Amino acid sequence: MIESTGFSGISLLRGLLGVITVLALAYLFSENRKRIDWKLVLSGLLFQLVFVLLILYVPFIGTIFEYLGKIFVKIVNATQAGVAFLLGPYASKSNGVVFLIHSLPTLIVFSALVSLFYYWGIIQRVVYGFSWVLRRMFRNISGAEGLVVGGNIFIGMSESPLLAKNYLPKMNKSELFLVMVSGMATIAGTVMGAYIGILGGNDPAMQIFFAKHLLSASVMAAPGAIVIAKMFCPQTEKINDCSDDTCKVENKDRKGGALEALASGTVTGLRLMANVAAMLLVFISLVALVNYIFEGVIGHYTGLNDWVVSVTDGKSSGFSVQFILGSILSPLMWLVGVPTDDLVSVGALLGQKTILNEFVAYLQMQEWKSAGLFIYEKSIVMSTYMLCGFANIGSIGILIGALGILAPEKRPMIAGMGFRAMFAGALVSVLSATIVGMILG
Repeated sequence: MIESTGFSGISLLRGLLGVITVLALAYLFSENRKRIDWKLVLSGLLFQLVFVLLILYVPFIGTIFEYLGKIFVKIVNATQAGVAFLLGPYASKSNGVVFLIHSLPTLIVFSALVSLFYYWGIIQRVVYGFSWVLRRMFRNISGAEGLVVGGNIFIGMSESPLLAKNYLPKMNKSELFLVMVSGMATIAGTVMGAYIGILGGNDPAMQIFFAKHLLSASVMAAPGAIVIAKMFCPQTEKINDCSDDTCKVENKDRKGGALEALASGTVTGLRLMANVAAMLLVFISLVALVNYIFEGVIGHYTGLNDWVVSVTDGKSSGFSVQFILGSILSPLMWLVGVPTDDLVSVGALLGQKTILNEFVAYLQMQEWKSAGLFIYEKSIVMSTYMLCGFANIGSIGILIGALGILAPEKRPMIAGMGFRAMFAGALVSVLSATIVGMILG
């Protein structure tokens, strides 16, 4: 793998081209181009740019995120103590990392901790703090929007709308669209530990490296979601807003106590782990089946496999789903600044994440990274940001179901915006990756 050469005029121009490309796509799909608030767009882009510069080039800020990353890594490592107790010698990593044993159990521990921190009121205070900052930065978003967007940095797209559940039925189309996009564009804290385990493997330094970038991606997604959502669906209706004093996160029922919260989070995490494991089993099996048709039948009998191996210098084994997705998205990957040698690989990851989910894509990314298929480290970092979100087809149903329960009278509107919200959420992640790639060079 070749190290990036650092910031340069070329990387700046490629990055600017990428940002313009993403904004052009958002402008193209806008419902009301004349009402786009360009001041809001520029404010969001400026925040993301300054944030990346602080993370990468200001030691104090970078150290804070590394420290937070180390906390996540400690929790991931502590999880293995519980796994070792349950599985004994089968929990050893001496024969390699087993995803079911070494990564998925982290979901349970993180879910339990999130539930406990919510019971103590810690998450509510942090979310309200982020919401306050977002509302000061973006004067045109409502307090309820700020709460949900801030909550999505830490909790899932099904849980964050609960932070402003009393205001959801009163939200107009633009507000609801931002709620949906912010859910698609971010990840939950409960799954971040699993991503760290997937990407970092057994290397503590790499675990901290990816933890830092995953945390950064999650924070960057908040203003990015506001920018893209308000371009797709500008605010044209009156806002039924709440003030700073009234628009606060509601506490859960505290009657059960801390142990009850911990137990409830554990059960939720167990369900989440089983759900993720089942989805991965089915999705990866389906990809293997489709690849058999494309590679084992079509590619084999037409000679396409040999052609694909030739044009990719052996990086692709044949005419596969990954190669098709990567080829389709390669032009976009070039426009946003991905190194030329890694266009197909990064494009394939983004395609898998959108059609399947980010777990499948991160697993594929780790496999390719271990096999040395990425030429540039920049491609790995950009992929980390580009895949960091729930924008996939399966999430549309989850989001419609969750919001439909909280605001049943808005369900037809919510369902009608599903695919647009997914596309907008994917663009948010691409925008974050573009800005990071521009600075990395």
